This record gives sequence, structure tokens and C-alpha cells, in this order.
Amino acid sequence: MRKSKARKREIVPDPRFNDVLVSKFINNMMLQGKKETARKIFYDAIEIVDQKVEEESGIETWKKALNNVMPSVMVKSRRVGGATFQIPMEVKPDLKVSFGIKWMINYARKRNEKSMANKLAGEIFAASKGEGAAVKKKEDTHKMADANKAFSHFRV
Repeated sequence: MRKSKARKREIVPDPRFNDVLVSKFINNMMLQGKKETARKIFYDAIEIVDQKVEEESGIETWKKALNNVMPSVMVKSRRVGGATFQIPMEVKPDLKVSFGIKWMINYARKRNEKSMANKLAGEIFAASKGEGAAVKKKEDTHKMADANKAFSHFRV
């Protein structure tokens, strides 16, 4: 590379939970720079989850849900001799988090509840139990990687 590698920006922890992961989630959920709106939606969703689940706090349920959504393997396309193969690859730790966050937010937006807070709470609740669309996406990704295990020797 001609230039030096880009530095990772430091993310400031959120004010309520003092957690960087929560900040990343809120930043990904934010639309058109409206961070305060995204924060309110996230905190409302956590409160809704807190009311539904008695055993653990809402933030612990959210972290459990995020862990259930994060993929450990995925497939990447690679051309070898005119043919394109789907090669299974292990996912880097920071990419795992990114995929988990993005999938959870996207599938929450597609749900059929009234408000975004309710949609997100529903997705968090479902993912913490190991069900829901985001967890299904992870399982599909893992199945795809497992089905293409034969091509793993093409890995770079």
C-alpha cells in the first residue's frame, strides 16, 4: 500500500450504560445523523426487554442476543480457474460484532410492530432465546460455510 493503514477511530462509551458496544449499536441504528433519536429508541427497547424478562437485566439480555447473532464463519467468493467458489472463512472479531449489529438492526426494521423501539425489543427478545430472523441469518451463513467445506483448501 502507498499510504499508511487507516487508524481506527475511538468510540466514546454511551452515557447511560458506559459501554462502547452500546455506542456502536446506536451509531449503526442512527439515520440521518439523529443520534439522540437512535439513543432514545435503544433505551426504550432495553426498558421493554427489561419488563419482559425477569431473570436478567435488559442490557444483559441484549448482549446475550448479540452473541447469538454474531457469526463465527462465513463464505467469500473466489475465482479459481474460471470457476467461482464459495470459500468458508473465519470471521475476524470486530467483523463479527459488525455483522451481528447490522443483522439485528435490519431484521428489527422489517418486523411488524408499531414503533421501532418495540420492533428492536422484539428482535432482542427473540435473538436472546435463539430464534428470530437475525439468528436464522447466522445459521444460514454457517450452513453455507459448512456445505462448502470442500473448497476450504483454496483459502488464501
